Amino acid sequence: MENETQSLLSKNRANPGYTTQEGLELKSFRLCLNLVCLDQSSLWRVGISWSVFFVLAVGVPIVSHFVLLCSNCDKKHQRPYDVVVQLSLSSFAAISFISLSSWARKYGIRKFLFLDKLCDVSDKVRQGYAQELQKSTKLLCVFVLPCFAAESAYRIWWYATGASQIPYFGNKYLSDIITCTLQLCSWLYRTSIFILACIFYQLTCHLQILRLEDFAQVFQKETEVGSILAEHLRVRRNLRIISHRFRLFILLSLVLVTASQFIALLVTTRTSTTVNIYEAGELALCSISLVTGLFICLRSATKISHRAQAITSLAAKWHVCVTINSFEDADGETPTAQIVSPQMFPADVDWQSEEDGEDDLDSTKLVPIFAHTISFQKRQALVTYLKQNRAGITVFGFMVDRTGIHTIFGIELALLLWLLNKTIVNLT
Repeated sequence: MENETQSLLSKNRANPGYTTQEGLELKSFRLCLNLVCLDQSSLWRVGISWSVFFVLAVGVPIVSHFVLLCSNCDKKHQRPYDVVVQLSLSSFAAISFISLSSWARKYGIRKFLFLDKLCDVSDKVRQGYAQELQKSTKLLCVFVLPCFAAESAYRIWWYATGASQIPYFGNKYLSDIITCTLQLCSWLYRTSIFILACIFYQLTCHLQILRLEDFAQVFQKETEVGSILAEHLRVRRNLRIISHRFRLFILLSLVLVTASQFIALLVTTRTSTTVNIYEAGELALCSISLVTGLFICLRSATKISHRAQAITSLAAKWHVCVTINSFEDADGETPTAQIVSPQMFPADVDWQSEEDGEDDLDSTKLVPIFAHTISFQKRQALVTYLKQNRAGITVFGFMVDRTGIHTIFGIELALLLWLLNKTIVNLT
């Protein structure tokens, strides 16, 4: 149990033998964790981490709303949607911070990202995961920095043009600089920590996608049902672990994003509300940030569920290709001495004209057939097992796949139409 209580960063540092490319790429993640003060490797670091959270995610938003609301300012400097923005960002920051802190107490960064399992995979998977690690830190900057630049421009404009109307303490210019800096730091902290948690989820999903793509190669060579089944069970186990770790985070994110967006829609569709870039610009930035994080999570979950379920289709196609290229003897077994063509591609098919986006898990190519092929009964049993044991990401038992996304979209659309009926239609 002692290892489980190590922090996210200290566990990673405690393994000096980890000198692979993935270990080098983890330096960027340690930097990201330090920037949002998530280094909880010691007691005093835990105190600093929680103190920064309460100051930037709770204290600054409360002071900003009640002291700097500027209800007596002119129309351009009033912030009628500030309460929605502050509650939304602080709520997601709290969910992300608590989730990351909880994961930090139980796992190290290598175990949390399944890097400790890379010794059992091929070099192709290791290289792909190292590239994804490097790309993820850039992805964090791509999602956060543009919105932060827009938020900074808005704050600087707000303080520069409304200096005579905005409350201040002591020196007016020094007070505006300090409060503006604190507000920007609070916004960056809350947004970054939520996007960072979503990117952690994307990374864990991506490793399993790489493993599934590597697993698809077993149908391209001679293999045994036992090895195929063992690898599939390992993949299913990893997907269950991911689902269990992130299920509460995904569910709360979905519920709170839905609630925040509908509240924002409700307050902006009132007859007495004037919607313009000065008053609603900050609300739009908040919505973009939250929806982007949810999109990252749902897209990753849907993609890995689709790839995992495509294994069944691939196995069925493999079974068919073997069956139609063999003949049955009196016992119904596929003879092992039969010599067949290593591949069964139609001669008149131009494989260069395939649609883009096709991969080994979901393609129209026929699979290779080898001389020593497992029996029909074993192949049929394997296909039946895969059909009855669908793998994928679940949230409290509900599969997050394309059907689930369609269901979520239908519910969201129904709520949207109901809300518009209660606001715009009734008011007209």
